[in-house]
Amino acid sequence: MPTIVLDGCAVATVDAAGAEHAYGHVVLRDGRIAAVGAGPAPAVDNAERLDASGLLATPGLVNSHHHLYQWITRGYATDDTLFGWLTTLYPIWARLTPELVHAAASANLAWLALTGATTTTDHHYVFPAGAGDLLEAEILAARSIGVRFHPGRGSMNLGESQGGLPPDSVVETHDAALAATADAIDRWHDPAPDAMTRIAVAPCSPFSVTAELMRDSAALARERGVRLHTHLAETLDEERFCLETFGRTPAQYAEDLGWLADDVWLAHCVHLSGDAVARFAATGTGVAHCPTSNGRLGSGIAPVRGLLDAGAPVGLGVDGAASNESGRMVDELHQALLAARYRGGPQALTAREALRMATIGGARCLGRGSELGSLEVGKLADVALWRVADLPGAGVADPVTELVFGAATVAHLFVGGAPVVRDGVLTTADESELAAAAGAASAVIARG
Repeated sequence: MPTIVLDGCAVATVDAAGAEHAYGHVVLRDGRIAAVGAGPAPAVDNAERLDASGLLATPGLVNSHHHLYQWITRGYATDDTLFGWLTTLYPIWARLTPELVHAAASANLAWLALTGATTTTDHHYVFPAGAGDLLEAEILAARSIGVRFHPGRGSMNLGESQGGLPPDSVVETHDAALAATADAIDRWHDPAPDAMTRIAVAPCSPFSVTAELMRDSAALARERGVRLHTHLAETLDEERFCLETFGRTPAQYAEDLGWLADDVWLAHCVHLSGDAVARFAATGTGVAHCPTSNGRLGSGIAPVRGLLDAGAPVGLGVDGAASNESGRMVDELHQALLAARYRGGPQALTAREALRMATIGGARCLGRGSELGSLEVGKLADVALWRVADLPGAGVADPVTELVFGAATVAHLFVGGAPVVRDGVLTTADESELAAAAGAASAVIARG
């Protein structure tokens, strides 16, 4: 892999000190950051030198919650709450096949890269009986596109006949779900510091998974040394379900089951009490904040300011494209800023706090804060270069303000020093072919 010198760019390192350089450089060598600093880059032998003037270098964005298969089911139930939306879509998702998942994941991952994500998780929990290896389909898609991938092997075992929300056709048995999750870890999880694929254990939610499976999933994850992920406290419907079924709030129920800990990150967490916020911080439990999806479904606004002030890890998530049709990773910085200010006024979140959540915050959620999420010597060379001086941003003096408040676009994206986007174009796949395949898959799954 050639050494690449990014020269003449503004640099937002997102390191602990918040170091920034109005005119600086970043050097990528052997998959890691070899140098970063102010002024012109030092002389480097046998390197590709990229004129990055007019660009802003940041850490690659980390998408901390997603459902890739949903790319081919966008535009459904556009005026429903979460439970109504799920009731509409579960029967459609019951038709998933490996081919459909691969088409959806390939297109979705490409779009995430084109909008700034170098690392993404995924939460795949729909495994219709006899559908084939759906997790493999998305892992192979991620390897083809070239992004760092943290899929969660999800599960549901509480179907309608047992008082859950999903139809019985898309749930698994307790033992089958655990066995498949263990197999996914054995087959795909890479604990190496430069890993491109890591597996999380990710039962779906309190209203689709039994307490026994939640407990046993946590035990499996801790036995194998992998992380835990689920949805929690997304809606008031979920709050009512948990209170009526378990006599506990979602956060209390999660803690009862061993699901508040520093190896756990939870999606949404919109409806948290002050006590729950404090418990998240005390236990090191991470939160994937998904402001666009929460707005699309009318779920509410997560208490991000309180979580940050308390010291809980908070990342940003695009969430599945069926509840966030735009699917643009960089948009979540803007939406997080607006949502926080709707809730708490103009001081509730700054542009740099939004960028921090989308980078080192997400890396912390995934247990990779020492490897990803900031531009520091020795860290992995996952770097986004943003156009901040073109027509949309010309005249905005602060490039970070333009990134978060404005309409910056990706010029170049590197994952482990390898170019995934150059000059705004995906290098690892043909965008028109991805679009055609995803369109065809959407038609297939709609027909049934």
